[in-house]
Amino acid sequence: MPYLTDAATLLIDILFGVVALIFVLRVLLQWVGANFHNPICQGLYRLTNPVLVPLRRWIKPWRRIDLAGALVVLLALMLKAALLLGLARLPLAPLAIVLLGLAETLGLLLTLYFWLVLARVILSWVGGGSGHPVVPLLMQLTEPVLRPIRRALPALGGFDLSPLLFTLAILLARILLVAPLRDLAVKVAVG
Repeated sequence: MPYLTDAATLLIDILFGVVALIFVLRVLLQWVGANFHNPICQGLYRLTNPVLVPLRRWIKPWRRIDLAGALVVLLALMLKAALLLGLARLPLAPLAIVLLGLAETLGLLLTLYFWLVLARVILSWVGGGSGHPVVPLLMQLTEPVLRPIRRALPALGGFDLSPLLFTLAILLARILLVAPLRDLAVKVAVG
């Protein structure tokens, strides 16, 4: 029987992870003001508009942040947490579900930015002038988080250490924020 539980856990993790990732990307692309005519943006908009357009009647964006999209991400990851708690035969404490949803959301955002910055670094090594539509999106998504670090660092003769420092900050945030939030959620669930 644990094999079925493991399989269900894997499928729930993948399904809700992909849904949350799509909506996180939509929120981030709107935040950075990505080019709407980019085919990747158009695909994400087509996927997410059926959910977001009705929600936006009640939940308006705040500045450049799509609150409806952020809510969908949080709710999807809270549902994932509830399903996984149920599979683990743990009590479905509402506070634990909210805390796990927040931890999962923060963890997803940090993991996504880790990979985006890593992809940007690799593209800088192999020549990122490709005409692929993902390249400008990658630059647009990473520049707002790398620019402040780059400005604070002294000039190092052409070396850009901002990706290294940002990656270190991501790893520390996973250890110091996400892990304790998950632990707290489990304590709340167990009692």
